[in-house]
Amino acid sequence: MRRSRVVALLAAGGFAVAGCSAPGPAEVTFYADGHTINTTPVLTCDYSQQLAQPCSAKGQTQTLRIRPGKPVQVSVPGEVADAPWQIVYEYVTPQGEFKQSDPIPFTSLDRYAYTVTPPTPADRISAVDVQRYTAVLRADTGESGLLPSDVWGLRLDQPQA
Repeated sequence: MRRSRVVALLAAGGFAVAGCSAPGPAEVTFYADGHTINTTPVLTCDYSQQLAQPCSAKGQTQTLRIRPGKPVQVSVPGEVADAPWQIVYEYVTPQGEFKQSDPIPFTSLDRYAYTVTPPTPADRISAVDVQRYTAVLRADTGESGLLPSDVWGLRLDQPQA
């Protein structure tokens, strides 16, 4: 009887410790042409320390394969949707020209998903960036603004024939 209480207490303690661990970085989910990938930020920025280089690379951009004309679905967690964020994407024309979209901003603080569609059925999306913004106040001037705090990136390659 005593042994089972000790095991039960140890198990409960393990759950309590596991529940107190810090959560990992927010993950953005990309779905393209039948495949899904979860990504962590490739760039994070901390403006609180007023560093000369507030941004640092954190990981590698993930890659999926996509055929021309196919969309990319982007899903963000609440901690991204609860802040201003935007999508910027790049696409390749049938002539091989790389072009970049205008930023697609979301400021309603309740948008959790967006589908990136190529401009024409012959174009192929080649990269998608999700950028979360944070409000920054300059102590010396009192000016405020929005600056990127995290960036998630996805590269899209053409499937091999």
